[in-house]
Amino acid sequence: MAKHVDYYVSLNSPWAYLGSRRFETIARKHHAHVTIWPVDFGSVFAVSGGLPLPKRAPQRQAYRLMELRRWRDVLGVPLNLEPKFFPANELPAARCVIALRELGRMADAIKLAHAVLYALWAEEKNTGDPATLRAIIAGCGLDPDTVIKASETPGMAEKRDSYTKYAIDQGVFGAPSFVIDHEIFWGQDRLDFVERKLSG
Repeated sequence: MAKHVDYYVSLNSPWAYLGSRRFETIARKHHAHVTIWPVDFGSVFAVSGGLPLPKRAPQRQAYRLMELRRWRDVLGVPLNLEPKFFPANELPAARCVIALRELGRMADAIKLAHAVLYALWAEEKNTGDPATLRAIIAGCGLDPDTVIKASETPGMAEKRDSYTKYAIDQGVFGAPSFVIDHEIFWGQDRLDFVERKLSG
């Protein structure tokens, strides 16, 4: 029986970006059903002891850059360590991902989320810019007018709030997080454990 993965992401997270393609490969290999949850990790941090990047100690900020460089080199993926538009306004893109999810188009929702992350971290694009977002949507083979119109329907912003509350209730505190059978795997560096869980 295929397992289900709840996949919690921030569309600003370099760690979510670094793990995105590997997670896709693992989920596909094990025929896992994935539900994406684009949540507001600022609100998650506020109740879980996390700090936004500018408020972290200098030592932690320096180590973060070191780790990003290490993982970029190990994985062989393009990554700007300090992209010009980070942090981007992720709300418009998150609403688009949510709209696709709510329409039952989960694969498209995940595809768009990963494309947004790639645009921010690999292509140094301003993913909060409306024209840029439209181009990213089109690049996924989706119709920008349809997706954006769906993202602007009443209640879509409240959906993200409810997703965020659900993440907090499930004990999620960082991005990306993968939850399988109520077990949390936090970080792209836990994907080996995710695969073990899915193969068990």
